[in-house]
Amino acid sequence: MAYHSRSNSLPSRQHPITSQIDENLTRLRASEAASTTSSSIGHKLNGLQDLHECLDLLLQLPLTQQALAQEQKRKWIEELLDGSLMLLDVFSTAKDALLQTKDCTQELQSVLRRRRGAEMGLVNEVRKYLTSRKTMNKAICKALKNLKQMEAKFNTSSFNKDGENGTVISILREVEAVTISVLESLLCFLSWPEAASKLSSWSLVSKLVHQKRVICKEEEHKTNEIAKAEAALHSLIKSKNTKNVENVQRELQNSELCIQDLEEGLENLFRRLIKARVTILNILNC
Repeated sequence: MAYHSRSNSLPSRQHPITSQIDENLTRLRASEAASTTSSSIGHKLNGLQDLHECLDLLLQLPLTQQALAQEQKRKWIEELLDGSLMLLDVFSTAKDALLQTKDCTQELQSVLRRRRGAEMGLVNEVRKYLTSRKTMNKAICKALKNLKQMEAKFNTSSFNKDGENGTVISILREVEAVTISVLESLLCFLSWPEAASKLSSWSLVSKLVHQKRVICKEEEHKTNEIAKAEAALHSLIKSKNTKNVENVQRELQNSELCIQDLEEGLENLFRRLIKARVTILNILNC
């Protein structure tokens, strides 16, 4: 997405806040081509949090609030509020997926420690874990599809044709677009390889996805801690050899640590998104 000069209804482009927003947007866009690893996603979540912190400062400025309060802007603001509601729903799905995966991982580690040597018991517990992940994956795929629909609506919105570039709403839309992109990367990381690959085959493919084709490729799951743990579990079921338990436990521990790091970043972002939504609603109701 190209940069646009800011209108008189906002602080100048040289204003520290708008400059910081532009810098954060640039860094996040540049990271779209990065491989989808837990460390790269954690970096994106941290960058997105910095961006939303700057956005919060921007929304507190009197000039920004005056711009949002203009009646002719209400249509675009309501569209953005609808989008923020959908993003909150996707955030909730991602949070639930992380929490459920962590709980299942911890439970399975406990089972593996207690039932070492009991082959059938281990296999049955592993199958329960994989079944739970399969159910969770359906919710993730639905959330990904919702993000694709948001992108399609974003690209066809009449906002793009009405000469509103350079306003505070333009900034909010740019932040929304980057947030969608990071969420897609996170959800692809959490999903199974065969499910994540569906993203590239859906008809609702926006230019945001074309800019980051490298995400969701199956080979990247070789460095995905969650996928590696599941691969180890599949191997355990196939071989029914409890000698592989130590390797499985090691992969599950790595997966749990990865999930904990992502959980923290996602929770902080979730609160930021709610705060921004409440701030905008309060401005409209004044």
